[in-house]
Amino acid sequence: MEEKKQEDINVKIQDLQLLEQSLQSLLMQKQSFQLESLDVENAIEELKNADQEVYKIIGPAMLKMSKPDLDKDLKNKKALLDMRIKSIEKQEHDTRDKLLELRQEIMTSFERDKKNTAKKI
Repeated sequence: MEEKKQEDINVKIQDLQLLEQSLQSLLMQKQSFQLESLDVENAIEELKNADQEVYKIIGPAMLKMSKPDLDKDLKNKKALLDMRIKSIEKQEHDTRDKLLELRQEIMTSFERDKKNTAKKI
């Protein structure tokens, strides 16, 4: 019976580690999207001060675009990035909740085992 409990605790600890890695990955993705969103915001601001002749870089090519088309393109990209950030924030919140719950389960198991060990002595 003790072996089964220890196995369960080990599995929970492994799950905890996986969740922590997942959270770290989410945070890195979120930071990347936030930086890209900031770049797009800056581009939109710069576009306001630009002449009618504007260019968009696509890979190794630079294409001439109309100012309204580029503005629309940048705003769509910004909206998509904001949506992705919100999605990641929801996943981050859910992952943090699972982490807290799992940590509590592990601590409760350790405390229960500690009490059981003390009773046997």
